[in-house]
Amino acid sequence: MIARRLSPSIRGSVPVLCAASVLALSAGALGGCAKKGDIVVDEGVGITAIRSRCPSVGIPDYTGDVTLFRNPGDKTAGNVDVVATMTNVRTQCAEDGAQQPGAPAGSADKVYATVTFDVQARRSDTAGARQVTIPYFVSVLQGTSTVASKRVGSITVNFAPGQERAQAQGTGAAYIDRAAATLPEDVRERITRKRKAGDTDAAVDPLSDPKVRAAVDRASFELLVGFQLNADQVAYNATR
Repeated sequence: MIARRLSPSIRGSVPVLCAASVLALSAGALGGCAKKGDIVVDEGVGITAIRSRCPSVGIPDYTGDVTLFRNPGDKTAGNVDVVATMTNVRTQCAEDGAQQPGAPAGSADKVYATVTFDVQARRSDTAGARQVTIPYFVSVLQGTSTVASKRVGSITVNFAPGQERAQAQGTGAAYIDRAAATLPEDVRERITRKRKAGDTDAAVDPLSDPKVRAAVDRASFELLVGFQLNADQVAYNATR
């Protein structure tokens, strides 16, 4: 599965642990592939919907690119040192985390999701070999606004002598509470209940009920990855 957020647009692996942090970012959703246990509504009102416990994956707005400058405070084109872009974001998910090598105790009650990505970088000065290290984050968002976990790591891009462009690859991972990602039975029943043309609620979307929508939001998770930027870098990406 490939996912991409609204932003245009490593060696190393960073597992996501359950250390809460604040990340005021919402994410667009690309759902997982259907499999056993998914909710599938395909009768009654001509609507088909699939929901998985696996998180969607993406890059939050304005965090998929980073521009490094030679001299602080000078953001002109002539002062650009390195430009990097995060791309090719992909995910895999197992609804039984205990199946993963080295899984901690209690993982059978977790959903395990991994994300892989590429970082493509370009430098202005191609003289000599050079290493450029850039921080990035892997975060789990619940219900579009609550950060369940966040881990910050770094990726190193290696430029050979005379080389203008270089690329690195990285991965991240997260365990998500299986119970939290599961809809309550009464909500599942309301969403999946077969409705006939003559029923009074045949044309009513169950998600239009605020209680149903809130329950779906609470059980929805997103696995986000992006560059760990400071306020100036985010503002630069937002305005350029």
